[in-house]
Amino acid sequence: MTYRGQVKNGMVILEGAPMLPDGTVVRVEPESQTPRDGGQSIFDHLEELAGTVKGLPSDLARNHDHYLHGHPRR
Repeated sequence: MTYRGQVKNGMVILEGAPMLPDGTVVRVEPESQTPRDGGQSIFDHLEELAGTVKGLPSDLARNHDHYLHGHPRR
């Protein structure tokens, strides 16, 4: 079941005031990836870093398990 709501004063207020029992575990996911203030999202910041690291092996994407965990190269 999915509920909608808004954050007010640091608390999530659910629409329709559903009665969930105390102790119910929930997961909250923002609907928008972009901050309301018009600033950059975390994804925009990370995209700016893409391709900026120098000196990495040319086959890192294909063989990252080799470099991280010692698995055989592909």
